[in-house]
Amino acid sequence: MTHHQVEAKGLPPLSLYVHFPWCVRKCPYCDFNSHALRGELPEAAYVQALLRDLALQGDGQPQRALQSIFLGGGTPSLFSPAGLSRLLDGVRAHWPLAGDAEITLEANPGTIERGRFADYRAAGITRVSLGAQSFDEAQLQRLGRIHAAADTRRAVEELHAAGLANFNIDLMYGLPQQSAAGALADIEAAIALRPAHVSHYQLTLEPGTVFAGRPPAGLPDSDLGADMQRLCQQRLAAAGFERYEVSAYALDGARCRHNLNYWRFGDYLGIGAGAHGKRSRLEGETLGIERTERQREPRRYLASLAASADAARPQCRAVALAERPFEFMMNALRLSEAFEASAFEARTGLQFALLQRPMERAWRRGLLERCGGGWRASPRGFDFLNDLLTEFLPEPPARAPPDRPDFAAGTGTWL
Repeated sequence: MTHHQVEAKGLPPLSLYVHFPWCVRKCPYCDFNSHALRGELPEAAYVQALLRDLALQGDGQPQRALQSIFLGGGTPSLFSPAGLSRLLDGVRAHWPLAGDAEITLEANPGTIERGRFADYRAAGITRVSLGAQSFDEAQLQRLGRIHAAADTRRAVEELHAAGLANFNIDLMYGLPQQSAAGALADIEAAIALRPAHVSHYQLTLEPGTVFAGRPPAGLPDSDLGADMQRLCQQRLAAAGFERYEVSAYALDGARCRHNLNYWRFGDYLGIGAGAHGKRSRLEGETLGIERTERQREPRRYLASLAASADAARPQCRAVALAERPFEFMMNALRLSEAFEASAFEARTGLQFALLQRPMERAWRRGLLERCGGGWRASPRGFDFLNDLLTEFLPEPPARAPPDRPDFAAGTGTWL
């Protein structure tokens, strides 16, 4: 039996993603599956559908304990604490949870009522991700946000009062008419609120969004965007935030465990309108990987879960062997931590030697580096991640790399 077959005996850790598709208003930059709420929120019906979704996806699956749950959207904080308590109680009834499972709630500062975070904590929430985006009132209006900077500060006060110190603040930079000083001011405002984690993303014009069709005036050029990123990274580092992923910064012990499972090519069940999942299973000594997808439109999702069991199951697609190297690297190279050959083999069921040619090219370009017994993106590769990832796109069969065990062992002469 080969080394990678031995490693594949254990399946990856398992998480749960729950999608809530409604927002008060759709933001012009957002390409997530979110829909402006019209009429009354169908909270009870949606929670019931989510629990049936989970039960159906559990059929025939090994009962690995859930390491984390992420309630994302959309705006999950539109749902009441009582509704989320019913959901989480139902999840526990369907599936075992790890004793220290991380349970994250995404929240919009404009949808939080006083005292609600204490009730969310009582329902089982252990971590909150707060969508601040900016503390500049003009920028918030340009971004179509429904909250003001004061709402974010009030929500953070509520988080601290509720004992939910493990919270993230989402911020964007590269905003219309934004200066480097403006981007840095947002970072300063966030640090003052004592979060455990900061997510810092550059505004991008995603296809199908309002901003893609009508780009806002005054977007910073690439040089100014790079200056913003550098200055903000330096300030976050000075405040004790480690950059552990391309856009994620955490205090010691506060890395997002749910997202780490994604980036380490772990498994996750996806329930809710438009939710995606990834599941691994062993068929003899062969590792099978499949991706699942749910109906995106909320009413169609609810209708599908009211159908017969066979009709209500999610769409499934097997991940072909040729796709797995790119899928693994697309996630693993987002992290500052190195990945080892054994992790690649265990999570993909493939020999590490298959990566020989693209890794050699990336190394020669200065985009990849050795770190201890593993590999990671170099500082240059982190800044040009898309360029690095193109090296791992599936190649035509004629260009398949030869099997060079010396490379797999990390002893190739080009090192």
